[in-house]
Amino acid sequence: MPEYKDYYKIMGVARDAGQDELKRVYRRLARKYHPDVSKEKDAEARFKEVQEAYEVLKDPQKRAAYDQLGSNWRQGQEFRPPPDWGQNFEFSNAFGDQEGGFSDFFSSLFGGAARGGGRARGAGGRGFAMAGDDQVASIEIDLEDSFRGGTQTIELKSGPGATRKLKITIPQGIVEGQRIRLAGQGSPGHGGGPAGDLYLEVRFRKHKLYQVEGRDVTLTLPVAPWEAALGATVPTPTLAGPVDLRIPANAKAGQRMRLKGRGLPGATPGDQYVVLKIVLPPADTSQARELYERMQRELPFDPRAELQ
Repeated sequence: MPEYKDYYKIMGVARDAGQDELKRVYRRLARKYHPDVSKEKDAEARFKEVQEAYEVLKDPQKRAAYDQLGSNWRQGQEFRPPPDWGQNFEFSNAFGDQEGGFSDFFSSLFGGAARGGGRARGAGGRGFAMAGDDQVASIEIDLEDSFRGGTQTIELKSGPGATRKLKITIPQGIVEGQRIRLAGQGSPGHGGGPAGDLYLEVRFRKHKLYQVEGRDVTLTLPVAPWEAALGATVPTPTLAGPVDLRIPANAKAGQRMRLKGRGLPGATPGDQYVVLKIVLPPADTSQARELYERMQRELPFDPRAELQ
C-alpha cells in the first residue's frame, strides 16, 4: 500500500503558498538536490521527491484534487484514495511514456498521468533535467519608444568582456517597472532541461520636456505675463505632436491644466498635465525698465497681500 506524501511539507511551504513562491522554492531545492551537482545525502531521492511535489502543486487542477484529501494525513502514513476521489477531474499525461516513474502515491492519485512520469523531460546522463534560472536585467528606453511601441536591438553584458545583442519588441504604452519577457534567454538548463527566461525591467531615460508618473506625463509650459493675465492660445508639445492650448485670463503660476488622453497609450490612456510657469522679460533696456516702472506706479498690485 502506498505511503501518503505531504507535498507541502516536502516543499517547505504553507498550504496557501502562491505560484511565485512555489516556483522560487522549487528552483532552490532543485539546485540543492540535483544529482549531477549535489553532495547532499540521498540527493537523487530528494530531487525526485521535490520534482513530484512541484509537479502536483504547480498544476491548479492536480493541486485542487490533492487538496481534497484534506490536511489530516501524515507523511508516510499508509494511504488509499477514497473510492470516488478525483471523479470531477481529468488529468493529462504530463511527461509522456518515458522510463521511471513517480511514487506509488502519485500513481494512485493521478493514474495514467503518472505512468512514465518520474523522469523529467530531456535525455542524457541519468535523465534528470532541470530548467535554467530566470534572469532579470534593466533596460533604458526613451519615452517616445513606449508611446510608439516597436522593435529595437539592445546589447547586454553576458560575462567579463562579453556582450550579446537581442532584438526585442517594446509593447506600446509600457510603463516604468513593467517587464518584457524573453523566453529561453535566461540561464542554460541542466541535463537537457530548458533555459530560463530573461526579464527586462523597463526604465525611462530622463526626458528634456516631460516628467512621467505611470501613464501620465507632465510638462512645464513657460508663458509670458500678458499671456497669463489676458489669456492666450499657445502651441504646446505633446507626445503625439503640438496642440493649441487655451490659457484662461488671470491664470496663475503653477496652475495645472489637463489634456485628456495625451499621455501614454493603454486600455485607459494616460493624460498630459501642463503646469504654467510665468516667465518675466528682463529689464535690460531703458524701454523695458520704463514699462516696469509704469506698471509699478499705475497698477494697484501687492504680490504679498495674502501674507497679511
